[in-house]
Parts: sequence; structure tokens; C-alpha cells
Amino acid sequence: MAKAKKPKAPAVPLTTAQRLGSLLKSARDIMRKDRGLNGDLDRLPMLTWLMFLKFLDDHEQAEETDAKLAKRKYRPTIDAPYRWRDWALKDNFAGDTLIKFLSLEDTPLPNGEQGPGLIPYMRTLADSSDPKRQVIGRVFAGVLNRMESGTLFWDIVDKVNGIHFDSTDEIHTLGHLYESMLKEMRDAAGDSGEFYTPRAVVQFMVTALDPRLGETVLDPACGTGGFLVEAFTHLEKQAKKTEDFATLQQRSVFGQEAKPLPFMLCQMNLLLHGLNAPQITKGNSLAVKISELGDAERVDVILTNPPFGGEEEKGVQNGFPADKQTSETALLFLQLIMRKLRKTPKPGRAAVVVPNGTLFGDGVCGRIKQEMLTNFNLHTIVRLPNGVFAPYTSIPTNILFFDRSGPTSDVWYYEIPPPEGRKQYTKTAPMSFDAFSDCVAWWKNRAENERAWKVPVSELMETGCNLDRKNPNAKVDAEHLPPEQLVESILAKEARIAAIMGEIKVLLTGGAQ
Repeated sequence: MAKAKKPKAPAVPLTTAQRLGSLLKSARDIMRKDRGLNGDLDRLPMLTWLMFLKFLDDHEQAEETDAKLAKRKYRPTIDAPYRWRDWALKDNFAGDTLIKFLSLEDTPLPNGEQGPGLIPYMRTLADSSDPKRQVIGRVFAGVLNRMESGTLFWDIVDKVNGIHFDSTDEIHTLGHLYESMLKEMRDAAGDSGEFYTPRAVVQFMVTALDPRLGETVLDPACGTGGFLVEAFTHLEKQAKKTEDFATLQQRSVFGQEAKPLPFMLCQMNLLLHGLNAPQITKGNSLAVKISELGDAERVDVILTNPPFGGEEEKGVQNGFPADKQTSETALLFLQLIMRKLRKTPKPGRAAVVVPNGTLFGDGVCGRIKQEMLTNFNLHTIVRLPNGVFAPYTSIPTNILFFDRSGPTSDVWYYEIPPPEGRKQYTKTAPMSFDAFSDCVAWWKNRAENERAWKVPVSELMETGCNLDRKNPNAKVDAEHLPPEQLVESILAKEARIAAIMGEIKVLLTGGAQ
């Protein structure tokens, strides 16, 4: 007698994260087949601007429906036939025609007319008086279509059509997935990945500064927007009323980025996290005359990890005081940040990642630090453990916390310990926010301990503003001893080893008799 077949177990529905993760992976796998794309540094931007256009269209269709219900006139941000719904269907184009439509200045359009292609049209929006159109135009200023196969392009469009940007749950989930893709791109970028800051460091800096709704937050070297996204999320939790959300959307988060790729990725990152019209300026923040910056350009909070190790041209250096001109990017950014902090009615505050060289540097660097200690309150320096930015730099880094409440009286130092059982963090075992938990608990109730100590500003001034202070409460490590003590320590250890070896020899000789 034949055995009865077991009924098939019902398929477990995929979670939103699983479905979207699978969809994005499929899209990237398709891109790998196209000869025009080389690696994730080509693939991710391509996927970004496609999702950007789908996001805009879903968002606008929802707004259009609301306007109809309220019997209001509605003007779309993107005109037909350039909206996603107008062209992103296979019925509109054969593959080869689609590739032409994307990039040519004059091409057949989905409505049968001739006109500029999709990307050329998008770029014209930068000249609009509408802020949202300007954002789109600025984003597409750096966009190119590198795909050669129209057939593969349609396959990707089909995948993107599976994302529903009118779903809050999908947008939230996609935001997290997008962050993971940005991290992957950093890994692929190598030396080009300086615009990425580990999330744990970003979260700690935002938590410590605690931006409040109604304050303006700036990152003058915003990269892909990590600090701005975290600040926006922090502020969003404080919004309760309609006017709060208007403040959040229009008068809270600002950034500037010089490089085209991170500039575009930053816009998408912020859009996916709920900021409808990101106010990100494209260009070099240092290309200003800082003596001419007035109250209108000042902000309440600055959070940033400016690039260090780079060199700025003479034209940029000339915008800074004669005795503080340097080609070192980090030192120029430090001066800009000091100048951009609001003084009244409430003193502005900043958290800035700097390399170790900034702490002990003299000359121009020393003069900048003297100005900071004299005119600003450098209240805290958090010393980060090795490997936080591994594998892209092994340079030890620190976070400076300062504000415009008055001159510095004392500087608190807090040393974040290395991971338990290891000397440093690595790419495969990175830092987590938990590593900062003791520092966060200490932040508002300060006392000296094995990780925290305080140095009077007079002592720092006497040493030419050398801020590179070792932890006096830590266990003394031989490698940090002065040279003469190190030599004495080694000789003492060798003498002890010789004595022990002599004792062993006597025992062995005695045993042989």
C-alpha cells in the first residue's frame, strides 16, 4: 500500500528585510553581467539614482492624491514624460532606445516627441527656483549611465519596481539596507573611502552633543551623510506637533560635500531616512574667506570627521589668517568649524574627529590650539583605541568636544579602552556603540577614574598647547617609559634571567653527580 504523501508545509512569508535584501542582491547580480560597470563603485551609484527616481515618483503620487482630495492644484516636481511611471515600463522602449533615452541631449521620448534624455533633463532642474527641483538637479549633475546593455537595464528597473516607497515599513528597512551597502562601498573604495565614519563613533558623538529640535546641525564634510542621518533621527524623536515637523524638515540639518559620488549618496541616504528635501551644498567648505563669515552662516551644532592628510591649494589657504595658513586639510577644517559656531544667544558646540598629530603639533597647529583654548571651551578630549578606522588608517584618532561658552579652564580626557582580550579593533571585529557605554554614563557626572583625568589649561599652555596627554591613572606600560628607564628595566630583567639560569645550572649539575 502506497504511503500517503505528507502535505507540504505552507511557505513562510518573507519579512520586509528579507524581501528587500533579496531584491537588492538580485539587482546587483544583474549589474555584474554588464561590461560597462566595474565593481561596486559603479554599481551602487547606478542603483542609487534609480531608487532615487522611483522614490520621488511614489512620494509624488501620494502627494498628488492628497491634493486631489483637498481640491488643491498640484505641480509635480518632475514633468512628464520623465517621471518614473512615464518611462519605467518595458512597453515604452526597446533596450537600445532606452539607453539613448537615458543620456542623449536629443532623443525620442516615451510620449513620441523629441527632446533631451532623462539625465540631461534632470540636470536642468538645478536652475529652478523650487528647492526640491534644485536638489534633484544637483544630484544628477554628477550622474552618468555606464550600463551598455538595455536588456540588463530593464531587468534592474523591474527589480526597483518591486520597492514600494509609499510604505513606511519598506522605507525604514531600506534605510538600514542602504547603510550596509554604503559600508560595503567603503570596503570596496580603499583609500577613496575617507568619507565613511564607523556608526558607533557617529552615534556616540550625537549622543554626547545631544542636538535639540530648533537647533541647526551642520557637517561641513558630510560624505555619505552618516552624521546628518544620525542627527536627523535624534531630532525626529523630539518632534510632536505639526510645527515641530516643519522645523525638522526645513531648518535643522545642513551639510556640504565636495566629491560628486558621496554628495549623491548623501542625498539618497537622507531621503530614505525621511528628510524630504536635504539641504546639502556641493563644493569645498574651505573655499571661503573665514574672516567674512557672519552670524547668518553660523550654526548651533557641528558634528564632523573632516578629511585629514590631504593638502589644499594656495587659493584655499589664502582664505585663512596669515599666521594660520597651512596645506593640511584637518587644520583648515578645525579653523572653519571654530568660526562657524554660533556665540549667541546660546553658545554653539562641536564634536570633531582629529588625528593624533593635531594634539601634539606645533607651529600653525599650536597657534590654532592656542586660539581654541583662549576663546573656546575645549572641555573634553576622547581618546579612541587603535583600529577604529581599520584597515584604512592606523593613525590614532581622538574626538575634540568644544563650545563657545568662554575660555577653557580645564580639559577632561577620557580614554576608550581597546576590546577585551585584544590590542585593537579590526575590519572584521569593528567597534560597537557598547564600547562607549561607560563614557556616556560618565559624561554628565564626571569624576577621575582609571579612564578619565583632568588637566588645567595653564599646564597645557606651558607646553606650547601640546594636548597629547597620556593617562596618568593607567597601568604603566614599559613601551611608554622614558628611554633611560626603559634601558634600566631591560637590564634588570636580563640580570634576573641570568640569575635564574645560573640557579638552574647548579641544580642540573648537582643532579648529575
